[in-house]
Amino acid sequence: MFGLFPANSVNDDDIAIYVDESRKKMLMVWHNLRQQMKKPEGRANLCLADFIAPRESGIKDYLGAFVVTAGIGEDERAKAFEAAHDDYSAILFKSLCDRLAEAFAEHLHLRVRKEYWGYASEEALANDDLIAEKYQGIRPAPGYPACPEHSEKAPLFKALDAAAQIGVKLTENFAMWPGAAVSGFYLSHPDSQYFAVAKIERDQVEDYARRKGWTLVEAERWLAPNLAYQPEN
Repeated sequence: MFGLFPANSVNDDDIAIYVDESRKKMLMVWHNLRQQMKKPEGRANLCLADFIAPRESGIKDYLGAFVVTAGIGEDERAKAFEAAHDDYSAILFKSLCDRLAEAFAEHLHLRVRKEYWGYASEEALANDDLIAEKYQGIRPAPGYPACPEHSEKAPLFKALDAAAQIGVKLTENFAMWPGAAVSGFYLSHPDSQYFAVAKIERDQVEDYARRKGWTLVEAERWLAPNLAYQPEN
């Protein structure tokens, strides 16, 4: 399941995703984090919102969102192997499902770039170049280094109605089920790149909590691996 939506960055680090071209009603807000490490002069501290045109620019920008799975029926089949005392096949089968989900995500991204969105319709890369991600655009996923906070999957899944459409659900801790699934966003900007947010300070955590409507304690719990300080609680 995937969708292409009007979008603009807002409040420096967030991305507003709109219901339609009128850009008056928001489908969701994708909250992001910015690098805070000390960098050499001339090198910016990046945020994924940097790759979407700001609302005040007047530029009508867009992004995509997707959820794919190769895990429908995975659990039942794996349990059948385990019931037959064939743990090796169960492990191998789960690994195969995971690899197929990743391959599906790669293939769908290619079709989105060339056909559905079409911003790179002339793309003609060799397989090695595809593996090296030499194409234009990225597909960052909540929980990965550029957007490490997992709860952003919830509005993404709601926007795509992923549970009803393709049977992929989120657990209370925002893990995907079936496990052989990949979800994320599509950014098309020529300068878009993957990066690691890494460690962040209390001031940004407080700002993130405000943007998310969370308490500081909630934000610190979900951002624990990225905290550059020791929380009081």
